[in-house]
Amino acid sequence: MNETQVQAAPAATVATTTQPVETPAAPVAQNKPSMLGSFVPMLLILGIFYFMMIRPQQRKEKERRKMIEELRAGAHIIAAGGIVGTILEAKEKTFVIETGDKSTVEVLRSSVQGIVTAEGNQAK
Repeated sequence: MNETQVQAAPAATVATTTQPVETPAAPVAQNKPSMLGSFVPMLLILGIFYFMMIRPQQRKEKERRKMIEELRAGAHIIAAGGIVGTILEAKEKTFVIETGDKSTVEVLRSSVQGIVTAEGNQAK
């Protein structure tokens, strides 16, 4: 056999089917809440917290400060720690009070918890 007579064996046919390659689609826009929409619940919670807890406490403290400023000699008070006495002298930052056993004690104005009424109860 001659080289020209040799027939080449048919090459294995490879089936090349070209399918279109899917390119990744653009990301689908998700329904994300806006920045404002996510802050509204937080603002509502803070508003409720302010009106239910902070504001009443501030009002109570303001009334207490006013009560302490108006105290004069002769007022029957209760101080922190349960000390009960009558104010003898009102100084700038302290009160000199007389307790039940005729001893005198000097207490800070800020330690006054309230005024004691004639019945022995603490006034509001």
